[in-house]
Amino acid sequence: MIETANRLDRRKARTRAALIGAARQLLAHDGGADSSIQEITELADVGFGSFYNHFATKAALFDTAVAETLEEHGALLDQITAGLDDPAEVFASGVRLTVRLQRTHPQIARIISNTGSNYLTSGSGLAPRALRDITAAHAAGRFDIADPAIALACTGGALLGVLDLVKRKPKLQIDRVADELAINLLRMFGLTGDEAREIASRPLPVPKPRRS
Repeated sequence: MIETANRLDRRKARTRAALIGAARQLLAHDGGADSSIQEITELADVGFGSFYNHFATKAALFDTAVAETLEEHGALLDQITAGLDDPAEVFASGVRLTVRLQRTHPQIARIISNTGSNYLTSGSGLAPRALRDITAAHAAGRFDIADPAIALACTGGALLGVLDLVKRKPKLQIDRVADELAINLLRMFGLTGDEAREIASRPLPVPKPRRS
């Protein structure tokens, strides 16, 4: 009986993961708003009826898929900033990584771009970490800003704009674009050009691509 229950649990977990994976594909493609549950289950290769064993609505599925994406992005940010002491470098590293997602984790990058401002006001992923880092840099005297929330809005708008740019112009050198954005934001927040360029040229760990 225990083994039968375990098999059932594993099958349910696979179905749920397949549905979330399909939702992430649709979110990355066009935002998923016009997709039907039939299209989602066909993409996930699961039965139509099994959808309602896991999610009450299509919106609930997409909310879960976005939450999973946010969690993955947040884990990547934590990975590359672990051990960094300078809050300005921590902030810049998060910016540099996020633009590079277009190459290393394109699905996450496209979901960020398609989700837009909702992504930037979420309680997980980039937004709370960027606000934390901006606030820490301000408290340490590294950033000359009046309101961390406004600085976060500037950061989010710039990131969305650059992610859209590199998506539309795939021939752009993503590393250069990512580092240039970090330099511009650091200078906007009060660092000198030389210091901003030095910080943005520091080695940046390359996160491992997601396997699915």
